[in-house]
Amino acid sequence: MKRKGILTSLLLAVGLLATAQTASPIYLDTSAPIESRIDDALSRMTLAEKVRLCHAQGKFYSNGVPRLGIPGLWSSDGPHGVRFEMLWSTWGHANWEIDSCTAFPSLTCLAATWNEDLAYQYGKGVGEEARYRNKQVMLGPGVNIYRTPLNGRNFEYMGEDPYLSSRMCVPYIKGVQSQGVASCVKHFCLNNQETNRTGVNVEVSERALREIYLPAFRAAVTEAGVWSIMGAYNKIRGTHACHNHYTLQEILKGEWGFDGAVLSDWDGAHNAREAAFNGLDIEMGTSSRPDKGISGRQFRFDDSYLGLDFQAGLQDGTYPMELVNDKARRVLRLIFRTAMNGRTTFGNQDFEAHSRIVRQIGNEGVVLLQNNKVGKSPLLPMDASQYESILIVGDNATRVLSHGGQSSELNPQHETSVLKAFKERYGSKVDYAQGYSINAQQAESLRAEAVEKARNASIIIYVGGLNKEEGQDCESRDRKDMGLPFGQNELLSALLDVNPRIITVLMSGNAIELPEVKRMPAILHAWYLGSDAGDIVADIVSGEACPSGKLPFSYPIRLSDCGAHSFGPEAYPGVNGTEVYKEDVLVGYRWFDTKKLQVLFPFGYGLSYTTFRISNVKLNGRTLTLNVENTGTCEGKEVVQVYVGDDEASVLRPMKELKHFKKVGLKPGESQQLSFDISDQDLQFYDEAARSWRVEPGTFTIYVGSSSRDIAAKVKLKV
Repeated sequence: MKRKGILTSLLLAVGLLATAQTASPIYLDTSAPIESRIDDALSRMTLAEKVRLCHAQGKFYSNGVPRLGIPGLWSSDGPHGVRFEMLWSTWGHANWEIDSCTAFPSLTCLAATWNEDLAYQYGKGVGEEARYRNKQVMLGPGVNIYRTPLNGRNFEYMGEDPYLSSRMCVPYIKGVQSQGVASCVKHFCLNNQETNRTGVNVEVSERALREIYLPAFRAAVTEAGVWSIMGAYNKIRGTHACHNHYTLQEILKGEWGFDGAVLSDWDGAHNAREAAFNGLDIEMGTSSRPDKGISGRQFRFDDSYLGLDFQAGLQDGTYPMELVNDKARRVLRLIFRTAMNGRTTFGNQDFEAHSRIVRQIGNEGVVLLQNNKVGKSPLLPMDASQYESILIVGDNATRVLSHGGQSSELNPQHETSVLKAFKERYGSKVDYAQGYSINAQQAESLRAEAVEKARNASIIIYVGGLNKEEGQDCESRDRKDMGLPFGQNELLSALLDVNPRIITVLMSGNAIELPEVKRMPAILHAWYLGSDAGDIVADIVSGEACPSGKLPFSYPIRLSDCGAHSFGPEAYPGVNGTEVYKEDVLVGYRWFDTKKLQVLFPFGYGLSYTTFRISNVKLNGRTLTLNVENTGTCEGKEVVQVYVGDDEASVLRPMKELKHFKKVGLKPGESQQLSFDISDQDLQFYDEAARSWRVEPGTFTIYVGSSSRDIAAKVKLKV
């Protein structure tokens, strides 16, 4: 028997050698066309190997084909940097000492820059660090629409407008993928809340789906050529998004021609047959099979819905072979684009260079909401030489904000706090009082200490807002209300009572109710700014950087003013597991402007330390031209925004919709001429009856301004 086994092995080796000599492995040739490599690899694979490509083999690892030397895929959260290293099959940290990263600002901050060049640099920086850490798939960016200010994950997304989200996500994706790392755009689609996110069934009109919730995903596919997409947790019209035939097969892979791989969100697969037929390619994170009674430690990765049961169904004819071949083809394409793409670079973890990108994004993303005079002049920019003492108040002045938020958590190589940055710049002038805490029992004593110090302070910099604890800006649960948590309103009132010279810095990915807004002279919306947060705030406050951020969402006066909250619980958070998007296409400023509702701060809004004038607005055919001039005393940047409204629509349309924008940097007295071409795409709406896009004849109004409410000029276009 032993001699026979040796002989068999020798014969097998000779056979493999002959095969290798007669059919060289094209799939290993990185210079060959990818489709030829895929065909070759598929021809060599067994059915079991094809099936194993379709499900995870670890929390953040999916299979390759070891026998053929084809590596698997390592993925990582998140959109703001490369996450902590995790344990193989649980959510615990691996406790490495070499998994630090650059913490980039939140995607809301990136959106607030309205700067597409910065979006590319952001993505490229994330891609470089991902490549360095041997990650092939980065789980981001998130492009779900800001429908309610309660959504716990809004800070991971790019605001309420589909056009802005589209324009900002495309260069981000191109930047990541320039490094041979796949972007995985998420969460496809209609994942607009965290409350009941794994089960809520979203009912939405086809118009709202096409006009509001899909454009950024479409741009990611058709313009950026994204290599992977993650399905959402929620249901869409009764079927889970991770295996929804309409959205994945008909729209994503059919209409848009997506040739990449669809990943499930972790534990996002729920049905074997739907997963097989409806467009899911890689099942990630499954940890239970209720239909088989398998959960927790008893679970094996090949017990996934696309595991051994899928293989058995292929063998007995339940599933046609083209299903597994298509899935395997897409996964191989993803592997050949990333892990086997032939690039010579090993990535880049240049913290110094990436910090410069962080600083620029933060400096252009922080939004100056208010800058009223106290005495003869506004508080910002702050001339420190005019003040004997500077009091920093607030828990967020010292909190490391990159650690929270669940999947977006990061282990930054450094994170400079506001307090540290101001002490480094102004030394012994700076004092600190915590003021508030997430521990309610300390509220009174902390408040009393802060108020007492505020009485004698020359100027106060209050650093508050939200944080990334559960129930605030954090995955898995929405906010309970729009207010400031931890007694901050009471603290602000008490501080203002004893000292009006307060600069308020709000760290948040969401709008916040501000009952004391009329008494607050200076307000900065500072998002989550990543590794160099403190220096960014100090740059803006000191005037070293001139603020140029513009809000990517509206700031309502109260929650009940929002479209999603105007129709009762059926529209949010849902009744009996179903949620109806009754505001339809009127999301965000579309709702507020069309309904003529007052807002605290409108979409696209943001002040500067200088002033600008838009003039000479003309329309010649379909070409819009205008001048923008810096009429102030310091260099700065303005975002010129172009909106379009249909004056004679046969269907309900928003009063105006953002269709173009341009960020322009100008020195004092300098001007620049801009031009925009108004296309049919800028004028169209989705015709549900015809199931196609349509431009109706009639008159359109072109609005030009610096926010959705600050309109400098209007011109008419006849179609």
